Amino acid sequence: MTSQIIERSEIPLTPQQEKMIASGWGIDAREKAVVEKIIYLSDGLRIEGYLAYPKQQKENEKFPCIIWNRGGAGAKGMIDSFAARGMFGQLAGWGYVVFASMYRGSLEGEDRIGGEDVNDVLNLIPLADELPFADTTKWGIEGWSRGGLMTYLILQQTTIFKCAVFVGAISDVRMPAKNTPAMVELFKHAFPKELFDAEMGKRCALDHADKLAKETNYLLIHGGGDDIISPLQSLEMAKKLSEREINYRLVILEQGTHYLRNHRNEVAALRKHWYEKYLKS
Repeated sequence: MTSQIIERSEIPLTPQQEKMIASGWGIDAREKAVVEKIIYLSDGLRIEGYLAYPKQQKENEKFPCIIWNRGGAGAKGMIDSFAARGMFGQLAGWGYVVFASMYRGSLEGEDRIGGEDVNDVLNLIPLADELPFADTTKWGIEGWSRGGLMTYLILQQTTIFKCAVFVGAISDVRMPAKNTPAMVELFKHAFPKELFDAEMGKRCALDHADKLAKETNYLLIHGGGDDIISPLQSLEMAKKLSEREINYRLVILEQGTHYLRNHRNEVAALRKHWYEKYLKS
């Protein structure tokens, strides 16, 4: 796999945006992090993404790496520069190097929701070799909604990740592929109707749970009131992990919606603790 950062530029903030970042994601996200917009190569395609890392570094200091996978499909769910500055700045402020892909279709290629676009995430891994402050022996991975599906698919292919965080994750893509408008539209154009069941079968993490990395520690977070991706998706995956005796923690947040806006601080604390436990201790 070829992988290379071909463009990178730091995301600037206005004074008003700086206040909003501190208010929404904490002072450390603003003061202790650098967040850059990048373009990198994946299978010969130019892909947009983000890179974040701690601002203050001691000589020869290295930080664990985290890959963050976005939700949504196509343009829906794409992370803009301001949101990236907050979200990835928060993780970098906790002391991590963060890589995030906007998947193919962001500049070149087409989004396949768990098809060839999985390579766009795998191709982030070698980018860490270009950064002297990245500890390439310690990797975590995180996915929200469709990004959770991407994370499950990646964990079928590699054992590099010490821990994984899933928030409102899709474990069985067949339901949202039939009921979520953006995904229905995308899948309709992705392949012929007669191939739908076969393509869904390839992407169904529940059906391939026997391939998931046993070395990874799984944190599953889901809103109990999620009406976009049912919490049953995380409950069913927890059962599969139990059957395989894989270490996991499942947290269902009472009346939590898909976006868990009313549980923002609680979700941040759960994620931060999981990363500290498995990437820093």
